[in-house]
Amino acid sequence: MNISTDHRLAEIVDLVPGAPRVLESFDLDYCCGGQRPLGDACDLAGIDVAEVIEALAGLDDGPAPDWVPMSPALLVDHLEATHHAYLHAELPRIEALADKVVGVHGARHPELVEVARLCTSLREDLEPHMAKEERVLFPMVRELASAVSPPSFHCGSVANPISMMMREHEQTGSILEALRSQTDGYHAPDDACASYRALYEALDALEADTHLHIHKENNVLFPAVLELEKHWEAAR
Repeated sequence: MNISTDHRLAEIVDLVPGAPRVLESFDLDYCCGGQRPLGDACDLAGIDVAEVIEALAGLDDGPAPDWVPMSPALLVDHLEATHHAYLHAELPRIEALADKVVGVHGARHPELVEVARLCTSLREDLEPHMAKEERVLFPMVRELASAVSPPSFHCGSVANPISMMMREHEQTGSILEALRSQTDGYHAPDDACASYRALYEALDALEADTHLHIHKENNVLFPAVLELEKHWEAAR
């Protein structure tokens, strides 16, 4: 497709296969900042928008990403089976790896103390967040999707937990930003051992996966769920 400066970042991710890695390479926030037009996002970041459009145009054509046509019920299943499962496995592994690396290299690289602290902070941030989604929000989404009459929820509107999740996404983004800064963009120093490099590679991969995870929730799932609730509200 022909990308213009008016296309929103989230829209580009949903329409152009491979767009996330291009936007990531320019440090453009397509998850929490996904509703921002490309031109405005580039102006804000001091980036030449023509370079971004050229990079996006160089991507191979292909079908739209698989999550785009999913219904809300299918999308929450997808989120749990892919991104949640990934985080449940990776967060404790990364935290243990960070503790190991700081124990060996912390004297020569004191910044690793903060890296390890941020890894723990990220786990403490994301695990309760996912639990709230799995136990509260996602069951509400499934109930809305399968309802034959207007459902009622203990929290009133599904918009309430969605607002909380979006605020928590911002917090997650701040921790990831701090990790990228503290690790010099996940570039391991020349004297880094295999575990040191594995830690930075794992953090880089986790950041990319979590950005896409948040995009799917903020910019795809949540708007669809709010529309679904509006449909039932109109039917009352």
